[in-house]
Amino acid sequence: MTDLNQAIAQLVDSLSTLSPIPHQLRVSFSWSDSVDPIEWLDAQPIFPKFYWQTRDTRDEVLVLGQVKTFTDPLAAETVLASGQRIWGGRSFDGRTERNQRCLQSFFFLPQIEIVRQGEAWSITVNFGDDLLKTQAALSKLTLVPPPLSPPECHIISTEHSPSYPQWSNMIDRALTQIDQTELQKVVLARKTSLSLDRTVSAAQLLKASRDQNSANFHFMLALDAKHCFVGSTPERLFHRRAQALSTEALAGTIGRGASSEDDLALAQWLLNDSKNAYENRLVVDDISARLTDYCETLAVEETPHLVRLRKVQHLKRAIDAVLNPDVTSSALLDSLQPTAAIAGLPRESAVSFIVENEPFVRGWYSGSVGYLGTQQSEFCVAIRSALMMGDALHLFAGAGIVPGSDALSEWHELDRKVSTLLSLLKPLPDSTREKKAG
Repeated sequence: MTDLNQAIAQLVDSLSTLSPIPHQLRVSFSWSDSVDPIEWLDAQPIFPKFYWQTRDTRDEVLVLGQVKTFTDPLAAETVLASGQRIWGGRSFDGRTERNQRCLQSFFFLPQIEIVRQGEAWSITVNFGDDLLKTQAALSKLTLVPPPLSPPECHIISTEHSPSYPQWSNMIDRALTQIDQTELQKVVLARKTSLSLDRTVSAAQLLKASRDQNSANFHFMLALDAKHCFVGSTPERLFHRRAQALSTEALAGTIGRGASSEDDLALAQWLLNDSKNAYENRLVVDDISARLTDYCETLAVEETPHLVRLRKVQHLKRAIDAVLNPDVTSSALLDSLQPTAAIAGLPRESAVSFIVENEPFVRGWYSGSVGYLGTQQSEFCVAIRSALMMGDALHLFAGAGIVPGSDALSEWHELDRKVSTLLSLLKPLPDSTREKKAG
């Protein structure tokens, strides 16, 4: 079967005979087992880049270059041709008075989209008005990437925003508002900024996370070589195929046990804890209310089931719906984001509390990333994520605050969630340190 090199050559040859110019061309090929897709994507000199792997690992996508960019997903949805997809996401607080520097949303129709579905690979080229630009992009592709080393480094310093005393005061203010106002739940977050003794790339962190954190969506949005947002999130915002919609309430968290017995005991505690059950039900009720006007039918899993991840366990309830005709994916994005699982309830009151009390801007953290297409669309919630800007590495995590929440317990929950990515940073081997010292 055709390999990637032959597939690219086939596409380049086709460019000289195209008349009229189609929206896209696709060629199937066989991926080499000796090449890691993340390493291949990292080696390419074309931006923006996007990496996507679904949590069932069935779909994997490598996206390069832009034909068009969009700040409004609805505008994109109206111009997409059959089979085309735009990639990107929506931030939590971009283009607000508080966070002018971050985009509210960024989507792009890629020049090159390489897709694995199951074991089948294909490369697609989307065309604009300039075929020479497409040809130039294809000619830049590096076919044999260098291997990525593990994310080995020493953490020189760690800074939390808020600090624990600030966090404790913020929780007290939240519980007071929950007691005295209409606020039922607010999700408060922490940014953990690391100073490292060497640069760790987003691709190094992503590859290590993909290899260790199964049952997660894995994503990377790289606007340029120095600005990358990367994550491994367990939470789907929604998956939509035609009129079939799947979403979920993922809320309620406990850590993993040191032994199988401890793990089971923690799981049973989570399944029976009234505070976590209440937090999960709030998310279910919010999603159901937001979808009602868009759906012919709506079905919610009766009781939460357990989702076990490498560092934490969650309560989850599946929500499935049949959409009314003509409902757009961008309308679903507007309605569902931000969910009660990452903002709170009521949404406006929770967001106001977050803006007034959190000491940092969230940006892409707790937004949504994924794709919007003519046949189907899928987005995940951008938690368990990191913003990488040159030598700076910022990790994010949040905790749902409801009656009965305790500041110290929630702080430990943040630690467990951050460890999804933080634990991937391994100390350098002694031989490497000695070599550097010498």
